[in-house]
Amino acid sequence: MKALSPEVSALLDKLYNLRGDDSVVLVEMNRQRNKAVETKTRTTEEKKELQARIAGLEKLYNDLNSQGEKLSSLLSDIDRNDYATVLDRLDIEFNPQELVEKLNKSLPRTIDSVTLDTKKAEKQLVRVEEEMNHAIATIDELSIRRDAALANQEKLNEYFELALSGRISITRDSIVSLLEQFNFTDEERREAAKILMFPEDALFAYDEKVREREQSGKSFSDVFEEAKNAEPIVEEAVKIVDEEPVSVEVESESTKDLLISLLNEHGIDYLDFTGSEIDYLINNFDANRIAKNISFVKETNIGTEIFVNHAELMLDNELDAKVNTLLELGKEPIDIYLNPSVLEKYSKENLNEVIENLKNNGMDPKNVPLMAY
Repeated sequence: MKALSPEVSALLDKLYNLRGDDSVVLVEMNRQRNKAVETKTRTTEEKKELQARIAGLEKLYNDLNSQGEKLSSLLSDIDRNDYATVLDRLDIEFNPQELVEKLNKSLPRTIDSVTLDTKKAEKQLVRVEEEMNHAIATIDELSIRRDAALANQEKLNEYFELALSGRISITRDSIVSLLEQFNFTDEERREAAKILMFPEDALFAYDEKVREREQSGKSFSDVFEEAKNAEPIVEEAVKIVDEEPVSVEVESESTKDLLISLLNEHGIDYLDFTGSEIDYLINNFDANRIAKNISFVKETNIGTEIFVNHAELMLDNELDAKVNTLLELGKEPIDIYLNPSVLEKYSKENLNEVIENLKNNGMDPKNVPLMAY
């Protein structure tokens, strides 16, 4: 009998994580929802403040126009000579004509300044409302996705209970179809179906260890950390004589450790990513490229959270070029953060073609939402 391979153990780690309350899927949804709720709260307050500011500026504009017109008319009707004795005796500087000239010169500039401030506030209000509406839509969407995720989790738990009780009565297609909802690879889905349909002793041993850890109050995240140094689960004690697989396993683990260390160094938790995303980063690992792209999104104030659910962007050789193209158009970092699919969808050359097509059709690319690109 043989031990569970590192690949199968890793697969079981992912499957069992999805069964628990600290499922990476649920944790990520909660993180996104909390962020959206914070954004909604912040933008709601910003909207109120901007609306009050705009109302104040509009009142100021009206007052300046009406009062300026009245004052100019009043001063124009005054002849200083009619009051010269009093003004001179009391040494009062009062020249109605000079005041009218100053009023006519300064008031229009002041009114233009208020108009400009109003337009800026209105433009900012549009951005804030877009961000607020996006946050509200995200909250609604996540509520639907969470319900679906909980239903999928319930079904996954049912499948495992049936398998562990020896009463498995589901088809391979049912298992594969369910795991598609969790973004498992084809190979992972096939292997998981095999594990559930033909459970072996090592699976029962794995499950027992998980339950022991659960009883100790540890989460699946804790389990993952322990798994690095845990003894392999075996059905019988065996002696591994084939050295080649061992060297491959060590190399793979070393790359994973390098990746986790690199992410931690930049303040990123690898648990924010799905197993398939981690596999992608490991299989295409380029420390310099990953570090460069992480530093770049920090410097441009887009933020590293753009990589969550979009991990392949860490390895995008054109990421900085595409982002700079959008920033030069006048797009804000928040626009890019909320629409990472644009960066995945286009190469730099294709993005430039899209921008040119928008211009040729009489549209300003700056004013076209990125989701419409």
